[in-house]
Amino acid sequence: MSEQTMKARQTYLQSIQAKTGKSAQELAALAKARGLTKARAVTDWLKDEYGLGYGHAGFVWYLMAHEEGRKTPDDRLSKLFAGKKSRWLEPFRDLETQLTTFGPDVETHANTSYVNLLREGKKFGIVQPTAERLDVGIKLKGVDAEGRFEAAGDWNPMVTHRVKITDAQDLDGELLGWLRRAYLALK
Repeated sequence: MSEQTMKARQTYLQSIQAKTGKSAQELAALAKARGLTKARAVTDWLKDEYGLGYGHAGFVWYLMAHEEGRKTPDDRLSKLFAGKKSRWLEPFRDLETQLTTFGPDVETHANTSYVNLLREGKKFGIVQPTAERLDVGIKLKGVDAEGRFEAAGDWNPMVTHRVKITDAQDLDGELLGWLRRAYLALK
């Protein structure tokens, strides 16, 4: 961040504090506590409730929106596997361990919907937990779907196939074989 950008940011933060008596982070927390999650709702509330102008209200929204990006990978993974989906965290961790045997360039990155399976930053699969099952998406173009290795269809356009896992024992050698093929196809 440039020195000029840092100064501008600090000026915004000081101005928000002076106008409202609260820090931008406190205002963001209050907005969240009210259940406000959309940009328009947050900025309208801040303008009406605290008299902030659009730019200052937008800056508070910016801080809220970028908070997700500052979370650690474990924070994102915990959130993704929260509640009824928590039963899938340990089987996912076991699968993740098996994936690392493919090579040192395997990475996993959780976002808000699923975990990306990557080789040198390129996606070869995804894992998406639900309360009932763990869906494993695999990117293998030109390979016919058969049996539990079904076409992804419109489930997720980032992958070509999906395997629905309803029992942790189904995270087996066959599934790892398909994932390995997808991994190797990226080289």
